[in-house]
Amino acid sequence: MTKIKLAIIREGKVPPDKRVPLTPKQCLEVQEQFPNVELVVQTSSVRAFPDEDYSNLGIPVVEDINDCDIMIGVKEVNKEDLIPNKKYIFFSHTFKKQPYNRTLLQEILKKNIQLIDYEVMTNSAGNRIIGFGRYAGIVGCYNGFLAFGLKHKLYSLKPANQCHDRIELENELKKVILPKNTKIVATGFGRVGNGAREIFKLVGLKEVSANDFLEKEFDEPVLAHIKLGDYYERLDGKPFDRNAFFQSGAGHRSKFKSFLLKADMYVACHYWDSSSPYIFTREDIKDPQIRTTVISDISCDIDGPVATTIRPSTIANPLYGYDPQAEKEVDFMQEGAIGVQAVDNLPCELPRDASEDFGNSLIDKIFPSLFGEDKDGIIERASETNLNGELMPKYSYLEDYVKGN
Repeated sequence: MTKIKLAIIREGKVPPDKRVPLTPKQCLEVQEQFPNVELVVQTSSVRAFPDEDYSNLGIPVVEDINDCDIMIGVKEVNKEDLIPNKKYIFFSHTFKKQPYNRTLLQEILKKNIQLIDYEVMTNSAGNRIIGFGRYAGIVGCYNGFLAFGLKHKLYSLKPANQCHDRIELENELKKVILPKNTKIVATGFGRVGNGAREIFKLVGLKEVSANDFLEKEFDEPVLAHIKLGDYYERLDGKPFDRNAFFQSGAGHRSKFKSFLLKADMYVACHYWDSSSPYIFTREDIKDPQIRTTVISDISCDIDGPVATTIRPSTIANPLYGYDPQAEKEVDFMQEGAIGVQAVDNLPCELPRDASEDFGNSLIDKIFPSLFGEDKDGIIERASETNLNGELMPKYSYLEDYVKGN
């Protein structure tokens, strides 16, 4: 079997990202499961796992990785750090023609690099098989409860990024005491939504149907985790068809405002497509009868389907207020302001746990194809470029993007 030398590269983005693709213990696991793989770690001062955690387990920590075959990281690699004629695996944020990363893809092609992008790693059915979505849901939902406690002066939670790990974060949730009949609504399932559900369960919310949520009052805090058909409807009056909606959201309208009239907090975990109507608009939220006071927008589409999300927030300052009448940002605690949580890099708040979860998926779902025979085409489908400085056929649509047209 062909010998492969794998390097965990140093994250170079600013602000720094503390996540890693593999924890120290997972590096040992890789070497045990894949004996044809030699693994080294490029030295770094920013990782959640310091260099010593790797070297203490016998994993070589080096500066020079030029002799490695595959470079694996998390976020975009700085153009000046790219080594020609290598295979790189990271989130490149290029497949949607993101303007800010055009020059990155140009440099990758110029240097004859095979870019294997996590974001387009799919199974044969076209479903994504790896990502940090679960921890985005966990941290984003936690931040929602943090915001709710602050907004209503009910309790005080430690910021997620100040928790050592998930265990400490879960212990913080024991402080959450909600008033009777507190109503929380959530949209979106998948990795993000299911991550949020882990927090809802720890808080101890009773789950109720969409109809009961809208029509009944309760003597305990409740959650309605609603489906697309609960908050979108067809304009022609025909029954909602989920498959048709996924093909195109045109011909539909949102009825989500009815939930804002009943919910104290909204946790947004959905994936939104530009063909779909907004979930709620700035006009919807101006209604003085709106009950919602806190919105944790984990999806974080700016000036999009969740009208209160007018900018991303940061880990250092995760909360801001939205004045529905003035349609502008105000102080989070201002009377009448809707509190917004819209951090767009949530998994970075729990880098150790998020990295471990991600690494497990790599070992189970990606590495057998990467280090052996790519029987299911996982690596081929995820390769935007090849080692000859060419776009792969599946990504030929990026040609104009690369040329700057």
